[in-house]
Amino acid sequence: MSKTILQVPIDKTLRNRAAAMAVKLGFSSLQEPIRLFLHKFAASKLNITFEEPPTQLSPRAARRYEKMIQDIKSGRVKTKSFTSIDALMKDLHS
Repeated sequence: MSKTILQVPIDKTLRNRAAAMAVKLGFSSLQEPIRLFLHKFAASKLNITFEEPPTQLSPRAARRYEKMIQDIKSGRVKTKSFTSIDALMKDLHS
């Protein structure tokens, strides 16, 4: 097997954090998960999505949603439940 070296300039801090995470996940080195990624990527066996993690609610919004939850639990706000999509759709269209 012919080998080559792939050089990717990255920040030292990023490399160190990624290497620590690789070891934490059971890899012997940072190279190992990168090789795994490239194998799966080249074979089209990898779906890649980029999502930002959900943002935290502001304290004000958190209080507002907590009040909504308490209103539902206490019965002050009535909710509906449905046993089928047809029943939901019928209610939405009525």
